[in-house]
Amino acid sequence: MARPLINSSVTLNVIGSLILIMGVLMLPSIGFSIYYGEDDFYPFITSAGIALLVGFILKILTRQSKNAEIKKRDGYLIVTAGWVSMAIFGTLPYLLSGSIPTISGAFFETMSGLSTTGATVLDNIEELPHGMLFWRSMTQWIGGMGIIVLTIAILPLLGIGGMELFVAEAPGPTKDKIHPRIKETAKRLWVIYVFLTVMETIILLFCGMNFFDAINHALTTNSTGGFSTKQDSIAAFNSPLIEAVIIFFMFVAGTNFTLLYFGFKGKFSKFWKNDEFKWYLGAVILLIALLTPVVHANTDGTFLRAFRETSFQVVSTITTTGYASADFTTWGSLATFIFFLLLFSGASAGSTSGGIKIVRIVVLMKNGFLEFKKRLHPNAVIPVYLNKQKVPSHIIYNLLAFIFLYLFVFVLGSVVMTGLGENFEVAISSVATSLGNVGPGISDIGPSHTFSAISPAGKWLLSFLMLFGRLELFTVALLFTPYYWRRN
Repeated sequence: MARPLINSSVTLNVIGSLILIMGVLMLPSIGFSIYYGEDDFYPFITSAGIALLVGFILKILTRQSKNAEIKKRDGYLIVTAGWVSMAIFGTLPYLLSGSIPTISGAFFETMSGLSTTGATVLDNIEELPHGMLFWRSMTQWIGGMGIIVLTIAILPLLGIGGMELFVAEAPGPTKDKIHPRIKETAKRLWVIYVFLTVMETIILLFCGMNFFDAINHALTTNSTGGFSTKQDSIAAFNSPLIEAVIIFFMFVAGTNFTLLYFGFKGKFSKFWKNDEFKWYLGAVILLIALLTPVVHANTDGTFLRAFRETSFQVVSTITTTGYASADFTTWGSLATFIFFLLLFSGASAGSTSGGIKIVRIVVLMKNGFLEFKKRLHPNAVIPVYLNKQKVPSHIIYNLLAFIFLYLFVFVLGSVVMTGLGENFEVAISSVATSLGNVGPGISDIGPSHTFSAISPAGKWLLSFLMLFGRLELFTVALLFTPYYWRRN
């Protein structure tokens, strides 16, 4: 008898584990509800209870598949279905508490959190109970490195199928290997992730933040998520010191975590030998240098103020964090256009940022320049080099396919959003920021606005695009092709 195309039992088993973890991670929010004596205690108890019950039932019903092998086809379905399942259960606290009464809005907010996009439908953030604010931040922290990797790191229940899941979940192309065993790799990445979160919390406390604001912003900085406890985001603190600390941790979170691991091992030379990191650092420095005079010319503050605001917004946008210390859409058409382009770029592969990723852009630029040379020497074999190593031709083709699919989805999504009644600027920027997992767009969804006015249909579409972008396009797109559902 032929093996089923999809192993539904093992798929449901892993999804059950993810839902269980989701329920467990709701519990810390209950502690904040109790501490502050607020009325979101019962919604969290109920939400956690439902998640734990459903997850437990799925685990029991599929316990025979606990040690089954997960094929690559199963892995892609598990990753996509797992994220959707977590988003569904993540909406429960918002819906049961009435913080976000509509299903489309609650799902949008949850998917924005899990995908570390940071776009919000909330116009009254500071009126939310503390437990609900912490839950928003926690969804981003969960999504930052990927709940699938978290599962592999803490539970020995996926057996040898872990590699299949990591291939589907890994954020971008990276060749370096920290450790041949994926479980050990995931543990190392999460140790770094937790360490950075704790360190930022402590430093922000010394900078004058209270503990609640410090831990929330540490959670959403290192996940490059951008949810804040303040409606005005980081601008509400009006502190150069706090902004400097967050700039540093945003930049670090946008760095390839493999490099961070080597950095923790004292191998700092790895940074300067890495082409992507040099382009990443160079792009940040160049953008700040180019935009600071533009910002100074379009604002009333000092040159130092312009440098401070430009530095923060450049790092926030290129890392797809999406915090705001100022509204870049008020800095003139040139600055607004440059920031719109940054919605596509992203930071490093192997980081928690979204977007196309700098390594893809660098490889395609190098390949493009080599085409001129090939025109003069058509018979010559001229490879593309990255980190002094040849880039195989199949990777070039893969990158070209990725860029094409990215732009195709952007155009198609923009057309649909326009058809749903949004104006041109809102349509293209909402799709770009959702697909790139950035957060703010331009016009009526800029840093000073929210997505509350987007239609319910538009929220559902943008939620899907957030998932699409977070899982690197192919993971989700593959499920909609006939090739995935054919046996051969």
